[in-house]
Amino acid sequence: MLVGDGARGPEMVLIERAHDMRSHAGQVAFPGGAADREDDGPAATALREAEEEIGLDPAGVDVVAVMPALWLPPSNFAVTPVLAWWRAESAIGVVDAAEVASVLRVPLCDLVDPERRFTVRHPLGYRGPGFDLGDGLVLWGFTGGLVDQLIAAAGLEQAWDPSCERPPPVHGSGGPVDPAPRPEVR
Repeated sequence: MLVGDGARGPEMVLIERAHDMRSHAGQVAFPGGAADREDDGPAATALREAEEEIGLDPAGVDVVAVMPALWLPPSNFAVTPVLAWWRAESAIGVVDAAEVASVLRVPLCDLVDPERRFTVRHPLGYRGPGFDLGDGLVLWGFTGGLVDQLIAAAGLEQAWDPSCERPPPVHGSGGPVDPAPRPEVR
């Protein structure tokens, strides 16, 4: 969960996942992925993954907090969110097109804008916060929930209408989820 200064104030770095991935294809997420044996904990995994996926220079990042792992049933992952401040900006962009379709720098003012907020209602019963990022991109699901909680914890939340509901966007081919649990850091 990388936050830094931007032209319109603080902004969050997100990715649009590649559209042909077998799970969560085309969804908006944080850079991240599975831990390697060589990684020295969740923060090291998060920084390595961000470097591999978007070219982030870890030397310019200050890790603020490593949150407790959260189980994500649809992916069968235990996800450990890592919150970081992008102290010294470096060039970022798509490094691994097999994993990342685009890199997004989303101003926090857009994420807290009540006109961009809604509730995503999945046909299987899931209901959670959604964010219209423009250009047809919607932030929702696990990542949307983390962003919603971060906005609330930072005291930035503005009143929005949770009764405004939309279905989740449809992306990619989906495919089976690997049943073996693996640790992942975002």
